[in-house]
Order: sequence, then structure tokens, then C-alpha cells
Amino acid sequence: MPTPIVIEVGNLRLTAELSDTPTAQAIAGAPSQRTAFQTWGEGYIFPIAVDMPLEGAGTMNVNVGDLGYSPPQKTLTIFYGPTPASPGDRPVPPTKVNPVGRILDDPTLLRVVAGVGKIRLRRADSDGAAKPSGKSGLRRRS
Repeated sequence: MPTPIVIEVGNLRLTAELSDTPTAQAIAGAPSQRTAFQTWGEGYIFPIAVDMPLEGAGTMNVNVGDLGYSPPQKTLTIFYGPTPASPGDRPVPPTKVNPVGRILDDPTLLRVVAGVGKIRLRRADSDGAAKPSGKSGLRRRS
């Protein structure tokens, strides 16, 4: 069963889900923290406290709104449009990734907050309200 999460960048809050793969579930169990991210074309790349191997052969085939984990760098990428490796409108990751989830809201909204510099992923309650994952000490927003 997918794990509902919330992605927060500045004042923007997007709902997303993590799949049932081993890597996605490791990410779901990682502590929530606010972390710096880099943009690579229309993708956010940031470190995540997970150390997982490439699942199967990995993939270079992703879509707008997908979340991909890169084992060599231990980073998560959120794809919201074309990247420098894209031949067209579809994103292409910088390395093979483990697909781990997808954004359920409009991922192109991330264009508006590209300069914010910090991102946070957290689990969501069953009603979709944000809640911290792990023991980060974060508080629920009202």
C-alpha cells in the first residue's frame, strides 16, 4: 500500500505518495528534516538519510511528478519538468534511479518556489494533514 506524504517548499505544500518498494519504504521511515536542495533543470535534488542499492536495473525513464532515488549519491530527485538531459518535455534523471513515488498534486507548481532553497518531506495523516515522520520534533501546521 502506498505511503501518503507531504512535500513542503516555502509556503507550497504538495501531496504525494511513496510506493511499496524497499527503497520507498526506507524513505518513509527516515526522519523528516528540512534540507537544502539544488535544481537541475526542472528537478529538485537533495540528500536523504537512506542508503539503498539500485533495485533491479534501475531506470532512466521517469515522468513529470515522479520521485526517484539515486543510490550512488544517496539523493532524492523530484521531477517537475524537463532536465538538462531531456531531449524533449519529459525529464531524464542524471543517473539511473529507483522510482519511489509520485506527486498527486500539480508538480509544475514547484517552478514557483525554485529559489526557496529548503525542502521537507513528511508523512501525512489518513486525512491528508501533514505530520512529521520519524522523531524529528516537527510540529503539525494548522
